[in-house]
Amino acid sequence: MFPSPSTDIMGNSQKDSMTDDILHQHRIRCHDPTITFSDEMYNEALIAIEDLCIVIANLPLSNFGMNSPNRTASDLINTEMNRELQYSTVEMAAIVARNVPLLNEEQRTIYDRIMLAVSAGQGGFFFLDAPGGTGKTFVISLILAEIRSNNGIALAVASSGIAATLLDGGRTAHSVFKLPLNIQNNPDAVCNIKKQSSMATVLKRCKIIIWDECTMAHKHSLEALNRILKDIKNSDKLFGGTLLVLSGDFRQTLPVIPRSTYADEINACLKSSPLWRNVEKLQLKINMRVQMLQDPSAETFSKQLLDIGDGKVAIDETGYVKLPTDFCTIADSQDTLIEQIFPDVHTVHKS
Repeated sequence: MFPSPSTDIMGNSQKDSMTDDILHQHRIRCHDPTITFSDEMYNEALIAIEDLCIVIANLPLSNFGMNSPNRTASDLINTEMNRELQYSTVEMAAIVARNVPLLNEEQRTIYDRIMLAVSAGQGGFFFLDAPGGTGKTFVISLILAEIRSNNGIALAVASSGIAATLLDGGRTAHSVFKLPLNIQNNPDAVCNIKKQSSMATVLKRCKIIIWDECTMAHKHSLEALNRILKDIKNSDKLFGGTLLVLSGDFRQTLPVIPRSTYADEINACLKSSPLWRNVEKLQLKINMRVQMLQDPSAETFSKQLLDIGDGKVAIDETGYVKLPTDFCTIADSQDTLIEQIFPDVHTVHKS
């Protein structure tokens, strides 16, 4: 049971507050701070509220005794397009101008390679292999900003909600592509995106899709995306000719398959998909986080992590990895553990 909201939620006393973000987006997009509230904006806010009701309760606003928004096809298309075109081209250009000179040689090579593919407009399929600390998020954020500075659409998705929050405009892949929840059991899964829908229009027009932390995704997700893009764009090209950049680190979390074996997890990986043979691999190796710390122990620890991920460390007779003696600190009690992780926590907390 869901409690009924006040029917005055979009009445005169509330509608401006509920629509304030939409007004802000319109002002940015039109570069006009004098734009005021309109009936179209109020309707757009109602659509957003109803979308949340459908996601949470699978019920439209009319079921709660409220007026439903006017959902014409153009309204729906504008809502999705507005989300992706809300960025200030001036602000995006400033981000690019300020940060591109900060790229190291390795990062700049990858940035230039992907932007070359964007300019060519012929699609492409890349995987950016980037261990933690190598500046992956920095690079892909600049690619997103560069495209948006020219009023282009750049979709940013991630396999987890936490990873999505690190990208400007980032959302989960399941949310954007409407992937089924039981995708691991369905090799012929399809994305729930209608060909004439607002999301389909965005996918047709986008210059690039960047999918971060892709290594957590099931291969069926990638294959479902390939099918829907081909269908939407009426193209037999890989991903319908859309430029797709995957990024992540296969040394980290792989797809989680309930009650599975190691073989099941490997089979679920993107690398096990027939599509993977088409990928162009890019790699970031320089750990900028370690360089900034200028701490030899941090560099040693970083190398140890990579060696474990690359399978270069010794394995005992039971099949377990033998960790180096200096790899971790053994805590003999909970208090010791807390003190090691949060030094002087009591002093800091009191201050």
